[in-house]
Amino acid sequence: MPKHTLSVLVENKPGVLTRIAALFSRRGFNIDSLAVGPTEHDDVSRMTVVVDVDELPLEQVTKQLNKLVEVLKIVELEPPSSVQRQIVLVKVRADASTRSHIVETAELFRATVVDVASDSLTIECTGKVEKVQAMLGVLEPFGIRELVQSGVVGIGRGPRSITDRALRSA
Repeated sequence: MPKHTLSVLVENKPGVLTRIAALFSRRGFNIDSLAVGPTEHDDVSRMTVVVDVDELPLEQVTKQLNKLVEVLKIVELEPPSSVQRQIVLVKVRADASTRSHIVETAELFRATVVDVASDSLTIECTGKVEKVQAMLGVLEPFGIRELVQSGVVGIGRGPRSITDRALRSA
């Protein structure tokens, strides 16, 4: 099944996240990634939802989402016409013999060492999902002690704004 990234503008009210996640759950869809945060408007939040689902069921769930009063706008973010990123913080085992190689690896992926301890390094990497996964694959042999990653966030390319369009039509 193909992955689809939905950008969902919602009213910034309690319970909206629960209602939307429950809608996906009732349909039997697993959410691969979910990121939620405020927008440039205090009363609007943006949810970026990545799901593995075929086209027809996605269309059905999108129609159901549009029926929710709190949903202002839904846009599928196609990779060529959007910018999508995620962030990861990874703590890697690092002793004196491996530390410089790990730092070089981080630099190769344009990642940043954000914490140094006697036996580990914490690295921050931001980028496309594929880049982040590639870096994790290279760091794996050193020993990943801890890992946390955000959900994917995305925005359409160019000057158009779905927030402005959604608020004009609301």
